[in-house]
Amino acid sequence: MLLQKTIIGMIHVPALPGSPFHELSMDKILETCLKEARIYKECGVDAIAIENMHDVPYLNKTIGPETISCMSVVAWEVKKEFSCGPVGIQILAAANKAALAVALAARLDFIRAEGFVFGHLADEGYIESCAGELLRYRKNIGNPKILILTDIKKKHSSHSITSDIDIVETARAAEFFATDGVIITGLHTGDAPDLEIVKNVKKSVRVPVLIGSGITCENFPAFLPYADAFIVGSFFKKEGFWKNELDTERIKRFMDVARKNRI
Repeated sequence: MLLQKTIIGMIHVPALPGSPFHELSMDKILETCLKEARIYKECGVDAIAIENMHDVPYLNKTIGPETISCMSVVAWEVKKEFSCGPVGIQILAAANKAALAVALAARLDFIRAEGFVFGHLADEGYIESCAGELLRYRKNIGNPKILILTDIKKKHSSHSITSDIDIVETARAAEFFATDGVIITGLHTGDAPDLEIVKNVKKSVRVPVLIGSGITCENFPAFLPYADAFIVGSFFKKEGFWKNELDTERIKRFMDVARKNRI
């Protein structure tokens, strides 16, 4: 999945039951997510990741059973709709074991995990490292084929407590702790990472390197030689804003650029 310059489109699930901005019925939530899955399929996007990004403000690791059950239903239906490629999940914030459980139930291919190695201060509070617990949990539930792709020095976070450990060393630590891939982001949603940082990480680890934010038609060719996969959220939305609906023309334009440059 991660060796062919994979393009991963984001489905930002509408606010779920129990979250402050929840409004839609589950039928409407499913309808919205399946519509986006079909758009991605028709536009030739390689993979999909679903995420409860509208559930702001996020809880820190411990989420309610209503979130897990609703994300399981969404994941199952999206996986059926998008049978042409891999589907993954992230559950905010840092609910990595819950994401693994949903991935197991819905037959997903990967999760995106926060706080895999070292600790950091996020806007939800302190996020502790979880590699040992998370990999043991994956082993215990009996599906080691679910990839665990891990953010390093992730966006929307303070890393002052690990300021003496640069991102290359963080990537090496994640590799040593058996991550299936490292994700590099900019400072905020929609911001691209520093290209030189991506180059340095790529030179320093053997696991796949993913870009987790800020990829556009314009900067994709520059990042292409140094990353194995690209998670695209904001650029695929109308006006490039993550809260908006998918923009089919932007997706098609991006995939045209991707196809031409991946040859």
